[in-house]
Amino acid sequence: MDMESGPNAIRYIEIAEAAEKVRQADRILVIGCSGGGKSTLSQRIARRFGLTYVSIDRDVLWLPGWVQRGKPEQNRLLVAFSAGERWIMDGTNTSTFDIRVPRSDLVIWVRMPRWLCIWGILSRWITNRGGTRPEMAPGCPEKIDLDFIRFVWTWEKVYGPRVLAGLAAHAAGKPVLMLKSRAQMRDLLDLLGSRA
Repeated sequence: MDMESGPNAIRYIEIAEAAEKVRQADRILVIGCSGGGKSTLSQRIARRFGLTYVSIDRDVLWLPGWVQRGKPEQNRLLVAFSAGERWIMDGTNTSTFDIRVPRSDLVIWVRMPRWLCIWGILSRWITNRGGTRPEMAPGCPEKIDLDFIRFVWTWEKVYGPRVLAGLAAHAAGKPVLMLKSRAQMRDLLDLLGSRA
């Protein structure tokens, strides 16, 4: 893809270039809607390239019983994780892009259609019902409700513009790969030799 014009242009790249960037990257940020597959993608890349996997949900946001950490503690943890030398970080919260994006060598935006994200949250709920998935904080068993379904269904409309604004403000020409289908995700993983 061509670079957009303007001082805050987002530099989108294609899958083949992104695969090369992943091989060279020390720090990768993976963002997108719940259920889109960003955690699965992040964990596969982490295993393939020996990167520390940081889940915002597990490592920063949630405490047991679905209790959120306070914002000052979240920011302290994000600063500490972002200061690490080699990591892949999975989580979107645009209010912390100023901490995470500048430290990233590459941003991967998993931007799946909303119906696919709904399918993703429903299938992981069925798979993990009564238990806690590995990328979630201990003591936070898998759950689903209408509010969460509504959050996922409207995510692109509500949060898509925030992501674009956050990338424009903080990416400073960094490469951004946008994955819009499972086929594109498979293509990336095939090029990386990391499909499990």
